[in-house]
Amino acid sequence: MRIHATSSSRSRRRRWPRRIVIAALASLALTWLPVLILRFLPPPTTAFMVERRIAAWRDGDGRFVLKQRYVPLADISAELPIALVAAEDQKFPFHHGFDLQAIGEAMDDADDGARLRGASTISQQVAKNLFLWNGRSFVRKGLEAYFTVLIELTWPKSRILEVYANIAEFGDGIYGVEAATQRFFGKPARQLTARESALLAASLPNPLKLRVDAPTAYMLRRAAWIERQVRQLGGPGYLAR
Repeated sequence: MRIHATSSSRSRRRRWPRRIVIAALASLALTWLPVLILRFLPPPTTAFMVERRIAAWRDGDGRFVLKQRYVPLADISAELPIALVAAEDQKFPFHHGFDLQAIGEAMDDADDGARLRGASTISQQVAKNLFLWNGRSFVRKGLEAYFTVLIELTWPKSRILEVYANIAEFGDGIYGVEAATQRFFGKPARQLTARESALLAASLPNPLKLRVDAPTAYMLRRAAWIERQVRQLGGPGYLAR
């Protein structure tokens, strides 16, 4: 009886590593599947959009209307993607999801007593907007990094930019460049000028306060800076490298 019990105990201990590996592979498959599907299909919604709808419902805001219309990159002016990159993530064509230099500089500033600033790349923002929630925690940042790796492994850079342009919030309930362009400029996204693209990109740090239809002096300065950065990068051709 004692020998049988010992043998059974060893058998159970041997099963645990296999179960852990199977569980890890199943989790990877379940989380990678939506990333793979969204490589080819437009996202029907995002975690941030769902969160915004819930907030409006909870606050009893019956006037809230979420506006979004997905358009392919070919139907977006070439001025918009390069404006987003110039404003948000100038190393986008070359990194693999993380700007390690920007992360290091942000941590150094925090060590010197400065407020910890964000160093998120466009890839990280896509991961966060699609799959996660607002807020700051180690769990959320860990999941953000995980989904960023999956996205970078699965999507080309052009797809990441296309999805970002279509899910970014440009105003209260206004998601994606097509809805924003129609709302603020009365025309389709394919007709955006360099100046209009810079204004849209300038609103992204805080689109609820930095309004495209009522730009502040700060926002106008930022838009002008973005236009200069676009020229210094070489214009839309920078993204074709």
